[in-house]
Amino acid sequence: MAEHSESADAKVEQTMMDKISEKIHDHHDSSSSSSSDSDTEKPAPATEESSVKEKVFRLFGRERPVHHVFGGGKPADVFLWRNKKISAGVLGGATAVYVLFELLQYHLLTLICHILVGTLAILFLWSNAHTIIHKTPPRIPEVCLPEEPFLQVASELRHQINWTFAQLHNIASGRELKKFLIVIAGLWVLSIVGSWCNFLTLFYITFVLLHTVPVLYEKYEHKVDPLAEKATVEIKKQYGVFDAKVLTKVRETVLKNKRS
Repeated sequence: MAEHSESADAKVEQTMMDKISEKIHDHHDSSSSSSSDSDTEKPAPATEESSVKEKVFRLFGRERPVHHVFGGGKPADVFLWRNKKISAGVLGGATAVYVLFELLQYHLLTLICHILVGTLAILFLWSNAHTIIHKTPPRIPEVCLPEEPFLQVASELRHQINWTFAQLHNIASGRELKKFLIVIAGLWVLSIVGSWCNFLTLFYITFVLLHTVPVLYEKYEHKVDPLAEKATVEIKKQYGVFDAKVLTKVRETVLKNKRS
């Protein structure tokens, strides 16, 4: 009987130990599963950060790369220096024209006449000396240009002119006061800049800026965009103050005049 009771006690003890070990094992599994869940939940901030990065402020509200903003073709390659030889050649040619006409005070009509005189002299000498140098006389090529590209350019130009006139009519009608003031301010600034320099100088400065500013912005856009965002926020604040103090009164005055 004593042996039977001892064996029963041993069985009870064994079952108790098994239950304790199962509880410990279950607790370990739950903790490991919770830790694994926490591990799987950790990348969530990364996705949030990526979504935040996608909403980063871009200058002029663009959503495409700078190359696509410029059309993505050969002009964009030239402006962004994709081919350094072509870009340097275009900029060097523009610089040579500017130096020739602006700094050396060479005139366009004089240049055309000198080019024609040189061309006629070369053709005259070649035509009369072909028997001596045993060369065939020069053949003047015929220029053959397709009509379709010129018609497309003329159609697009007509469309742009009509669109410009429509926009000017819309601005002058006073329906959008903000756009009206922006255009007036832009024309005023352009008139001041025009009084400082002539058209050729202004055209050359614009040409140089087109060949330098976009490529520098593309290289340092991660530094420029935050500064542009701060400047945009400040401009919006100042415009809000100006709108509340000035533009609102202007609108009220215009409405009173219309009613009267």
